[in-house]
Amino acid sequence: MDQMEVAETTDTLHVRSHVQYNAPDHITPTNIHRSPLEQFHIWFNDARIAGVREPDAMSLSTATASGIPSSRMVLFKQLDKRGFVFYTNYTSRKSKELEENPNAALLFFWREMSRQVRIVGRVEKVSKEETEAYFKSRPVGSQLGAWASKQSSIIGENDLAARLKKFHDRFGVTEDAHERDVPAPEFWGGWRVIPNEMEFWLGKPSRLHDRIRYLRVNGSVSDEEPQWNIDRLSP
Repeated sequence: MDQMEVAETTDTLHVRSHVQYNAPDHITPTNIHRSPLEQFHIWFNDARIAGVREPDAMSLSTATASGIPSSRMVLFKQLDKRGFVFYTNYTSRKSKELEENPNAALLFFWREMSRQVRIVGRVEKVSKEETEAYFKSRPVGSQLGAWASKQSSIIGENDLAARLKKFHDRFGVTEDAHERDVPAPEFWGGWRVIPNEMEFWLGKPSRLHDRIRYLRVNGSVSDEEPQWNIDRLSP
């Protein structure tokens, strides 16, 4: 059923039905890659080739030192041998929470393919060299936006436009410029989520989904060559 049925009263909202997932394939501990990062690589390429809208969009969940959580959508930018990289302002709420509590959860949901990938792990900042290399690849408008935005802070109605003009002038960027040597701000950079748990979810009818979980083996030699236990989970 693709049409959602909803019942409303003056003070309640009830969802009466749900979409039935029916992915044609199956995943098991025996037909999935031994490395969750390699398996993610396979699924991400599947989503990209299938034309999933924004396959790089992921939910990032962080928490304060006292455990109060918050989530938001961010863009995945890189997968390397250690983990998943995204970029942001280091003074933002998400970065402050990661400084307090260096653990995070990521979630990819590719609805068109009835697939999810859930990731939990510790975080680290990427190197300055990695940040600068990525920053140079961004459109000049995004580069200036990184300078102009005091992310997550309260801002007046016209403050952002004024700050953006300030940095247009500072770096000599005209409105129609496509390239300019804008340096990466010191307060901006990347975070890497190094997974200790990953789950691959495949939607099936009657909510009897396929769920395969990887858990990092304690004492794995290095972050770049960890060992994993692979289990099937009840839906």
